[in-house]
Amino acid sequence: MVSTYWPALIFVFIGAAIGVVFSLANAFLGPRRAIANKYEPYESGMPSEIKQGFRFGISFYLIAMLFLLFDIEVLFLYPIAVQLRAFGTFALIETTVFIVLLFVAFVYVWRRGALTWK
Repeated sequence: MVSTYWPALIFVFIGAAIGVVFSLANAFLGPRRAIANKYEPYESGMPSEIKQGFRFGISFYLIAMLFLLFDIEVLFLYPIAVQLRAFGTFALIETTVFIVLLFVAFVYVWRRGALTWK
């Protein structure tokens, strides 16, 4: 039984060994110049003007959570869309009810003002 795992264990060992060798080679052979610009925040091709103590507003996190929620719900629809003929009419009706409920939740969140950036 254990003999079937040997190829996988050898593969993991070789991968870890290569990672360690490359990290050590970088530590010993890489340049060690301290440049002040290296430690400055840099984002999207422009220097960041956000200070270190900057805090995002609650609306940012709320929109992010809503995006994840609706994104994951759409992910659940993909298997049904691929195999809709195999599931039949019942799956079509259930999917339609699911989409309608999802749309009602979206309209509710929208009307409550959760999608407006403040």
